[in-house]
Amino acid sequence: MIRHFWQKLISTTVIVESLVFPTHVRADYYGNLTVEIHGLKNQQGQICFSLFDSYRGFPSQGKNAIDVGCVKITESNPRLVFNHLKAGNYALAVFHDVKGDGILKRHLGIPTEGFGFSNNPTILTGAPKFDEASVFVAGSQNIQINLIYLFGS
Repeated sequence: MIRHFWQKLISTTVIVESLVFPTHVRADYYGNLTVEIHGLKNQQGQICFSLFDSYRGFPSQGKNAIDVGCVKITESNPRLVFNHLKAGNYALAVFHDVKGDGILKRHLGIPTEGFGFSNNPTILTGAPKFDEASVFVAGSQNIQINLIYLFGS
């Protein structure tokens, strides 16, 4: 009888403590971003990218990006896949690096190779702001970036 009393008291105490002093449970949500590149003038070279999770450095300061790299072009609409991204806003800058040297060619500050941004913002006098190019990622997100060629290929 006494043993039963103590067992009941302990289980009641555990239930009350869990209600009064809940443990902190934090859910982290992760997603995947798949990006299909459209509008290549040719399949020479590679696609270079910088993925940002904030406005800092976007779009040209790769040292502030969370992921940078280049992938060889093997198809007419290459894909970039970013896995295990924390839920949030991301902006991606890409360019068609025809010579494969990892450098966006410019003439008088204007890109001479194809370039593009997530969310395909209108380009008027310069690069878009992070907010104009950002997309929300939670779960699986598929987007398309249309390359812009101002001069040749």
